[in-house]
Amino acid sequence: MKQKALLLLLCAFCYFQGSAQIKVTGKVTDATTKETLIGVSVKIKNSATGTQTDVNGNYAFNVPPNSTLVFSYLGYKSQEVVYTNQAQINISLLSALNELDQVVVIGYGSQRKRDLTGSITSVSGEDISKSPNTNPLSSLQGRVSGLTLVNSGVPGEGPTLRLRGVISTNSSKILYVVDGVFQDNVDYLNSDDIESIEVLKDPSSIAIFGIQGGSGVIVITTKRAAKGKTRITFQSTVGVQTVPNQIEVADGDTFKRLYSAQLTNIGGEAFDYRNYNASTNWQDLILRDASLNTNNLSISKSGESSTTLINLGYSNQDGVVRNSGFKKYTARLNQEFNINKNIKIGGDINAFHYDRNPTDVTLNNALWAAPIVPVQFDENTYYSMPSFQRAQVGNPIATLNRNDNTSVNKGYRAVANLFAEIKFLKDFKLRSAVYTDLSFNGTRDYSALPYSFINLGETYSGVYSPTDTTYDASIYTSVAQRQDEFRKYQQDHTVTYDHTFNELHKVTALVGLSSLYTGSTTLNAFRRDNNLNIPNDPDFWYLGVVNNSSPSPTAGGGGAESSQMSYFGRVNYAFNNKYLVNTSIRRDGISKFAPQNRWGTFGSLGLGWVISEESFFKDVKSIDFLKLRAAWGTIGNANGFGENLYLPGLNTSDVGVFGDNVYPSVSPAYIPDPNLHWEVVRGFDLGIDFSALGQRLTGDIAVYDRTTKDILTYVEVPNDTKRLLTNLGTIKNRGVEVNLGFKDKIGDDFTYSINPNFSYNKNNVESIGDGFNFQLIGNGGANKTNSGSPIGYFYGYRQIGIYQTFSQMANMAVNSDGTSAPGDIAYEDVNEDGVITEADRVNLGNPVPDWNYGVSVNLAYKNFDVLAQGQGVAGNYVYTQRRTSRFAVINYESNRANAWTGPGTSNVEPILDNTRPNNYVFSNHYLEPGDYFRIRTLQLGYTFNNNKTLQKVAISNLRLYLSGQNLKTWSKTTGYSPEVPISSILGGGADNGVYPIPAVYTFGVNVTF
Repeated sequence: MKQKALLLLLCAFCYFQGSAQIKVTGKVTDATTKETLIGVSVKIKNSATGTQTDVNGNYAFNVPPNSTLVFSYLGYKSQEVVYTNQAQINISLLSALNELDQVVVIGYGSQRKRDLTGSITSVSGEDISKSPNTNPLSSLQGRVSGLTLVNSGVPGEGPTLRLRGVISTNSSKILYVVDGVFQDNVDYLNSDDIESIEVLKDPSSIAIFGIQGGSGVIVITTKRAAKGKTRITFQSTVGVQTVPNQIEVADGDTFKRLYSAQLTNIGGEAFDYRNYNASTNWQDLILRDASLNTNNLSISKSGESSTTLINLGYSNQDGVVRNSGFKKYTARLNQEFNINKNIKIGGDINAFHYDRNPTDVTLNNALWAAPIVPVQFDENTYYSMPSFQRAQVGNPIATLNRNDNTSVNKGYRAVANLFAEIKFLKDFKLRSAVYTDLSFNGTRDYSALPYSFINLGETYSGVYSPTDTTYDASIYTSVAQRQDEFRKYQQDHTVTYDHTFNELHKVTALVGLSSLYTGSTTLNAFRRDNNLNIPNDPDFWYLGVVNNSSPSPTAGGGGAESSQMSYFGRVNYAFNNKYLVNTSIRRDGISKFAPQNRWGTFGSLGLGWVISEESFFKDVKSIDFLKLRAAWGTIGNANGFGENLYLPGLNTSDVGVFGDNVYPSVSPAYIPDPNLHWEVVRGFDLGIDFSALGQRLTGDIAVYDRTTKDILTYVEVPNDTKRLLTNLGTIKNRGVEVNLGFKDKIGDDFTYSINPNFSYNKNNVESIGDGFNFQLIGNGGANKTNSGSPIGYFYGYRQIGIYQTFSQMANMAVNSDGTSAPGDIAYEDVNEDGVITEADRVNLGNPVPDWNYGVSVNLAYKNFDVLAQGQGVAGNYVYTQRRTSRFAVINYESNRANAWTGPGTSNVEPILDNTRPNNYVFSNHYLEPGDYFRIRTLQLGYTFNNNKTLQKVAISNLRLYLSGQNLKTWSKTTGYSPEVPISSILGGGADNGVYPIPAVYTFGVNVTF
């Protein structure tokens, strides 16, 4: 009886214990991204009881009192929480991988960051997507030390990049490798579809790419479906672009005052302003606030044996110059299948379509046009410019409207790849991949009929010409067509061996072969008919509309082909995580050069020493990781060069008459050196990587020395009109790069990080040829390249003041032709021969910045996040070439209001007189310091990651944000932007009407289902 009572008591105790369990619910998210985590293990400590989070990151199960819950997930730090009868427990898990354990993508593989012996900067796709750029490369600005990046404000236009300086006088094109495909441009990519971008800078990292990698390599990896997750994400931004500042030019009254002074200075007749009473701001009419919209939809699904990701993107960017715009459509399908545990196959298909609406009006035209002219009388009648610029400067709004929607400019591109991976013999992996890139671009342009123009009445030589209206009946409509086709085929086959011996010796070896073919075809033609006005309708903008016998038809075309074959190998070795060795070799053959000179061998050696793993370093508590690394390598440079360089092009030459027939002849465009070959780049890199203070402080510092030999150069041949194309010269780039990062938290809710970087590069032409010291000229003589100076430096006269009086000039050097006069710019007599000649021109500065720097600050408080990013350059100059035009009387920029009017009035601005060429020669008078600092991005966001209302509609994560880009720029330049083109290696740095880079204000939403 007692036993039964005891048993009943025990059952009752167990019943009440079980009934005391409480159902606990909650959500698990990533502490950094705030995204929900699927499949997180939630267990009672020291028990098998538990559950997993569902597709929305939620969990629920019964928990007894006085329990400890353990949350664990692969790749994240486990977290324990003591249960104190709360009904809901939400958890944010931190990544278990520190920065040094992160894997970065390298050539034909990947490697832990701690094992690198080279200089690689990695930028996450999340950082890329935070900037509303149609080209993802633009988002690298200020984030990568050693990278000079100049953006363009033109809708759809890509930036110009230079990595660790300019290595050649011919081409410094960086090689882009997108999911294995070698590319020259990445305009087809969707910024929101990028997983990471790695910038490879040193020879140890880029030698594996051989003849293509001389200028550096940027490896781009697109997103894949995450394992164990089915997810739909949608991202959208809407915004407005504005021009932060206009170029200051004279208004109507100021123009009259300055032009009247100029007429007085040249002894001209006073201008009759009676009918010119306007004060038109042409820039206000040309520029506008423009809209920007980007959208991205991603659908990913992962099963036990396959993954699928579909990404769709659309962006629409109107230009801040009226009537310009760019639409971009992207689509990508990625699928991977695990046939079994050893075989995987997959592929990508990228589709890209653009629709560009260019504008034919130039910004310079808006700056030059006289402000005293009214704009428009009616829809088809505009006012022409005054007689002093009528033939040279048109009405900017008439030009803008006449050419509005008169171009069909569209393109299509498909980039695809297929791959197969086979694991065999435990440690080996065979990977084979084939790629193709096909693009088709077409334009159809229409030249519309002109408008009627009102010529306002003027008095000239005492005779008044009344106001009249004219129409140019000699202008007829015309059409032009162009078709461009580009094709690329590539294949890569690699075998990788990865094994660790005795837990001490880690060896990763790779061998492979690759082939690459590129080809292009272009066709273009133009027709006009004096008897036919083609309708202003795109349906008629085809060559066949006009008879083939139309006056002055033109047609042209071209094409090119290039092939490359490569063999390569690499070995990475690490002993006890302390001593690192990375070696690579590549053998390349390319058809651009003569058969006997097509093949070259390139390679590298990288060494690393992890000092913090040494026993003698264990007592250094404040430093967590310290690595010394060094790398040497040799790479080729042929990326961006023309095809078949060993074969001379042909030029039309003299004609001969034989009987009744005239026969044209051709001659070689240049003389190719029979030993012509690629340029050779050799470099040395020394760096140190470290982390300290509990990995809160991280950084890397690198110094480098990179030399390019055998520069492809044209040499003037004595007594011959043709030039010799040969390999001559040496260029050197030396520099230092610093990247730092600090992150910490205050309390449980506030985290912050700051990441500054800066770099310095010194470029110098060591020599141009053995026994030669000739010069390469750019931009009409404003830029010069010769031994002992940087590539394309500014070359001109140095202003020392303004000639004030003839008596003063008697004691100064003046022009050798005797044309100098008071009010003219006085130049320095460099050679002290008493006269100003071309021999007095000097190096005035570099168009490419010596210094690049950037900083980003991230703050997070609970569900709020803030990003602030700044970027700048220093050490370069900008050539205000737009101010040097004197083909007509043009409007005056604000600096000309301070022009010299008599002795003592100015020692900077010369007299108002465009008939004095002395004041328009290139000098530092037209140079401005190019240093600037810009607030690149400022963003405020809020994430709803635990909202019951959103969960009811299956939304697991929602982030809203406000963002501003290019909000403020501190600069001494007077143009629309201090970022001026450097795409021309020999003639860069000129502001000749640079398209404005707008400030962008956007609102965005990221939602995950």
